[in-house]
Amino acid sequence: MATTEAQELRRMMKRFRVLIMGRANAGKTTILQKVCNTTDQPKIHDTKGKKIDTTIVESSIKRGNHDIANEMVFKSNPGFVFHDSCGFEAGSEEEFKSMKNFISERARATNLEERIHAIW
Repeated sequence: MATTEAQELRRMMKRFRVLIMGRANAGKTTILQKVCNTTDQPKIHDTKGKKIDTTIVESSIKRGNHDIANEMVFKSNPGFVFHDSCGFEAGSEEEFKSMKNFISERARATNLEERIHAIW
């Protein structure tokens, strides 16, 4: 059972935001599917809330290109928003800078819901 403090935080935040890190094609989405108890692919939205065609995203992910700011949400757990560090590899300075800037921007967010709540 959740504590009163945890319940209060959950009431304040409608969405819990998680950055998942790892190599490209390492199975991060598969892990998230298990956590969210689904086999469905997540819906992906850009920073303006516009839905992104997953077929376009899948082909760019295979090349290691995408926008870390895009939000992945599973229908089974809409209260969780995931950000994928796809392509974050040892020696990839550009991807590392992008991830570092993303975390810094989210840490400065004044809206609690826009911050990163966990990094996995």
